[in-house]
Amino acid sequence: MQKTWRWFGKKDTITLPMLRQIGVEGIVTALHDIPNGEVWPFEKVKEMCDYISDAGLVWSVVESLPVSEAIKYAGPERDQLIANYIESLENLGRAGVKTVCYNFMPVIDWIRTDLDHPMGDGTTTLYFDRIRFAYFDCRILQRDGAENDYTAEELAKVAELDKTMSEAEKNKLIDNIIVKTQGFVNGNITEDDKHPVKLFKALLKKYEGVDRDQLRANMVYWLEAIMPVCEKYGIRMCVHPDDPPFQVLGLPRIVTDTEDIDWILTAVDNPCNGLTFCAGSLSAGRHNDVPQMARRFAKRSPFVHLRYTTPAGDGNFMESSHLNKKLIEVIRVFEKENPGVPMRPDHGKDMLGDADKGYNPGYSFHGRMLALGQLAGMMAVVDDDLNNK
Repeated sequence: MQKTWRWFGKKDTITLPMLRQIGVEGIVTALHDIPNGEVWPFEKVKEMCDYISDAGLVWSVVESLPVSEAIKYAGPERDQLIANYIESLENLGRAGVKTVCYNFMPVIDWIRTDLDHPMGDGTTTLYFDRIRFAYFDCRILQRDGAENDYTAEELAKVAELDKTMSEAEKNKLIDNIIVKTQGFVNGNITEDDKHPVKLFKALLKKYEGVDRDQLRANMVYWLEAIMPVCEKYGIRMCVHPDDPPFQVLGLPRIVTDTEDIDWILTAVDNPCNGLTFCAGSLSAGRHNDVPQMARRFAKRSPFVHLRYTTPAGDGNFMESSHLNKKLIEVIRVFEKENPGVPMRPDHGKDMLGDADKGYNPGYSFHGRMLALGQLAGMMAVVDDDLNNK
């Protein structure tokens, strides 16, 4: 597998020379300065390719060329946004960048309630607390019908939490769920927005009447529209699983399990339509057998995110060590079925001063460097075993 790294462009304090020194071979990045929905000009794409190449690396994967919300909910501007997307793909293809990771999650990308959950060894990690998320949904967002999504026992715990929840804690929960984990990904809400909850509720309202079947239909409409340019340049589109892979906030989620992925790959049965195999997102759903899913979808997965999650009881989960037995099984499948596929370490811990550097949540330097070393070691062992057989 090709060892890659998610890099946030020239403003990233983690530099390309640093990445070469730790064994990175390919870069996963995007043109983060271009607003969501606008065309990526060829000149900008080529400039980024050259900048990465001059550092002795290659631009392996685009993560991400965002799919605008109006494409997902089929707003009146959908066709123009799709035309812009096609033009951006054309420019990527002309420059030789041929793997694009994207997601089709409405409104919100990955969800965590805690971005600095303390561990016993002094590191911190990302954490999902179901009761704190329910508190956000029911008491802060005050979404209509939210209480119907939780059990009586969970709602009782929410009521107890409300007795001790400070304003600072509420603001941190808002920041964690709808600002810090979202702004650098899709730009729907940023650090500069003064009323994030109001903006977030307005985005949710756009999806009134959009159920699971309609979201699927909107995805197919978009995929069928972009397949010709993908075929022309050999661009592989890789949908990222929903994170976490279950329904939230009354929104439909359509990339949650084997059945969903099978449906997407069959509905638009084209080699250019593929999956980003994110073991971490899939493992957050206890219904998913992730190694079995790897065996099923390895050949349709042009990109891999290597991490895993650990259940913490009561619907909570956290990032696990990258030295995970099931992750080794996933590596074994891909080294055998899809050798050379780009993979990147994902959601590293904060350690050795990472927390003070202003890194995006889950994208520390030392934590991901440790993860990359661990993954490289596992890959070496798996490769040696496969070669000796």
